[in-house]
Amino acid sequence: MTERLDAGRALRASAPHALLDTVRDHLTTVYGATSVCLYLTDYGGTVLSPWDPSADGGGPLPIAGSPEGRALGSQERREQQVPHGDAVDHHLPVTVRGDRIGILTVRLPGDRSTPAVLDELRQVVDQLGHEILVAERDTDVYQRVRRVSRLTLAAEMQWQLLPARACTTAQYALGAQLEPAYDVHGDNFDWASDGDELTLTVTNGMGQGVDASLLTHLAVSALRNARRAGVSLADQAALADQAVYGHYQGASHVSTLLVRVELATGRMEVVDAGSPQLWRLRGKSVERIELDRQLPLGMFEESHYAAESFVVAPGDRLLFVSDGVYEAPSPGGGTYVEAALARSLHSTRLLPAALVPGAVLRDVAEYREAETLDDALVLCFDWFGDGLD
Repeated sequence: MTERLDAGRALRASAPHALLDTVRDHLTTVYGATSVCLYLTDYGGTVLSPWDPSADGGGPLPIAGSPEGRALGSQERREQQVPHGDAVDHHLPVTVRGDRIGILTVRLPGDRSTPAVLDELRQVVDQLGHEILVAERDTDVYQRVRRVSRLTLAAEMQWQLLPARACTTAQYALGAQLEPAYDVHGDNFDWASDGDELTLTVTNGMGQGVDASLLTHLAVSALRNARRAGVSLADQAALADQAVYGHYQGASHVSTLLVRVELATGRMEVVDAGSPQLWRLRGKSVERIELDRQLPLGMFEESHYAAESFVVAPGDRLLFVSDGVYEAPSPGGGTYVEAALARSLHSTRLLPAALVPGAVLRDVAEYREAETLDDALVLCFDWFGDGLD
């Protein structure tokens, strides 16, 4: 316990850019670690990018197929015997509230790789994850590591709006992904929970490049401003609609799906203001939840919005998809929603919510027989309901 407390104090006192050095010094001194390497998940969610390629012995590692990637996917510690000796590499997931930040690989002598030591390492890694999130307010070094190529300016603006890519609590789990990750334009997602309710938004701003990002940025900021004022879901849509129309005078608009979940009951309110679709997997049944489609935000002056409601059941999986997913065309004809969306929901049913969006987007890319997508967004929401009082 003393070692864990010392590590926490050292991390909190560390310079924002020097967290890995602090952890490395601590693990070397206290546990005799001979190597400590940090890998961060890239924006595309396909590789683990090393903090220091020269020190870590190479470039990015594929999440699919590498020991480090398997540890990230399973969220369980993985051990790998080091050749020519008794040392062991321990691949430890760095995760904060379900958001899979990366992997810390710690090489320990065989006689130090005891259950008690590994339990303490797990605690140190948890502290490291939290401190990385805090440090990102004051340094760019962690975001630089995550980039295997340069983000476009439009993508930079979109990623800065996001809350996280995953969140897990006793009542629900969330996972979301944007593609193309390094060149996304107008798609975005947001969520927030105050303990009594969870609010989700999926947005799709019209246009391309920076223009689309500026439009979405205004809409998301307006929705957050209204949400934080404590107004109803319909009024959130109306206030954001006024903000977008006030600036663009109807020349541009934002398609939005707004959702609020009452955590004590599973009652869900929805305002469908445009193109994002909502699908539900319940048991073996997949169906689109048909909603009263209302005007996109900013299309006309002073549009009025109304919320409709239904109840999610424990075990339900909801999938929010943008038009870049369900309208994705096949070279042979037809769209993804017609031929493959239900199949994809079934095939990913055993994956945790954090991994579902990436799997679905890879399936979309294969369906289109293309390596890159038009703007495409998938958000997965799993409702457990078993954490309720």
